[in-house]
Amino acid sequence: MNMQVSGVMAPPAPRTIEEMELPIVMMRDILIKTMFRKNISKTSHLAKAICLPIRVTQELVDMGRDQNLIEATGTLNALDSSEMGYQLTDAGKARALDALAQSEYFGAMPVPLTVYAEQVKRQSIRNIQVTRDQLVAAMGHLILPPDLLDQLGPAVGAGRSILMYGPPGNGKSSISNGIRDALGDKIYIPRAIEYSGQVITVYDPIVHSAAEEDVDDPNSLRRTSGKYDTRYVKCERPTVITGGELTTSMLDLAYNQTARTYQGSLQLKATGGIFIIDDLGRQAEPPQAIVNRWIVPLEENRDILALQSGEKFEVPFDTLVIFSTNFHPNEIFDKAALRRIFFKIKIDGPSQEDFLKIFAMVARKRKMPLDEPSLIHMIQKKYPTINNIYANYQPIFLIDQMISICEFEGQPYHMTPELVDRAWANMFVKEEKIVH
Repeated sequence: MNMQVSGVMAPPAPRTIEEMELPIVMMRDILIKTMFRKNISKTSHLAKAICLPIRVTQELVDMGRDQNLIEATGTLNALDSSEMGYQLTDAGKARALDALAQSEYFGAMPVPLTVYAEQVKRQSIRNIQVTRDQLVAAMGHLILPPDLLDQLGPAVGAGRSILMYGPPGNGKSSISNGIRDALGDKIYIPRAIEYSGQVITVYDPIVHSAAEEDVDDPNSLRRTSGKYDTRYVKCERPTVITGGELTTSMLDLAYNQTARTYQGSLQLKATGGIFIIDDLGRQAEPPQAIVNRWIVPLEENRDILALQSGEKFEVPFDTLVIFSTNFHPNEIFDKAALRRIFFKIKIDGPSQEDFLKIFAMVARKRKMPLDEPSLIHMIQKKYPTINNIYANYQPIFLIDQMISICEFEGQPYHMTPELVDRAWANMFVKEEKIVH
């Protein structure tokens, strides 16, 4: 039975070993490694540790007993007489150590890649309908030109790639975060997936923000929790943000030599969510090389990853990729790369009118009284020195500078032309020759 939760179809829990679609030996080995490492003796505790229903866990335990790897302890726990205890036999301990030498992975049973691919379709980012109201609510704290939302809305709704470009300091990063906040629903992230007998961990607490679990009301007749496959974690749609540190190797599987397991690549962890590449052009590798790595995923909704053996395999690619750069696109991409990025949106600096609106809004938030002579001085004397180029970051910078000066001088917050000059001096460094 499939279950609908918060708009996304939840993965159904497996009911039998056959429904798991995993190699039998792998399941048995993960079970006994978990018993060995966690010293667990009860089926109910074991079921929680390997994230399977009790019925399926008991099937695996019985299989271990048939193979003389697990034995019943023969005593029912005095405090919980309803449950039999189990332990590993000597042969079971030997097998556990042997299995751990091949792979240290234990705990949550992985989800086969083919099964995970089905869940990706059920919760695709391309199924999301983002309304103007949702975008406005998520970006209400930003003062944006009215036509910008006209461009952003369809781009986010399509769940395809977006390139935001324009001068620095105008909120490209804030807009990216606003897009993330507008998504709002929850999806299911596998703790680990399995391909070709290899375990690839996907759930990452740094990237994935786990949602509150439904807790049963003991007085309620309807039980809501425990109905979906607990090998998945219910999460906010993930957001991966990278900047100048991004290298193409981060987009490959990472192999842990000690544990002999793989960790999902950054974009695999971002599946169903957003991947933001901030400051494109500041990475050690050229932007063209980074975009070339994304060409197949962006065009075909699939990515190619490789195991240590060199074997390549396909994984679903279901991610809204946002590239953000301070360079003009023609400077850093060829035409073929630009053609593959669906939406190109210029994020410009504010007009003088919008700049003053932002300045007034920041001053009000910071409890800094506005002063007309100071504003006139700033607009007529200071901005002409930088060709009247306004940026969204400047109001916050200038007001915070003036606040710092007032606090240092022990004066109430106020604005004067002289304070504007002192704040301005910190915003730009004067061009001069330093003699060494």
